[in-house]
Amino acid sequence: MSKRNIVHVEIPAANVDAAGQFYQELFGWKIQPMPEMNYTMFEAGDGDEYGGFTEVSPENPVGQVLIYIASDDIDEDLERVSELGGKVLHEKAEIPGNGWFGIFQDPTGNVLALYTGMKK
Repeated sequence: MSKRNIVHVEIPAANVDAAGQFYQELFGWKIQPMPEMNYTMFEAGDGDEYGGFTEVSPENPVGQVLIYIASDDIDEDLERVSELGGKVLHEKAEIPGNGWFGIFQDPTGNVLALYTGMKK
């Protein structure tokens, strides 16, 4: 079983490039633009913390930072979410070349995500 560590954070931004620039200048984060996905990755701290800036949309509103938690079995975890009174917002889906994710809402209304990386 995974340790359930936080493995990724997504911050909504109206302009992902400008957001990356802002945090790079503010905190010294390493920034990697991914224009094909309209996404900008960041590496924070000692390089163990990763995240990204996702474009603001109805699914990614301003103020809703999305936290990804490690999962050994996303399908099983999403099933448990429903059993425990939460709501599955996005079934398990592949992030090509990277891994899989699923998104859920807890009974209070908080939105979180699950992530499993590809085995190498």
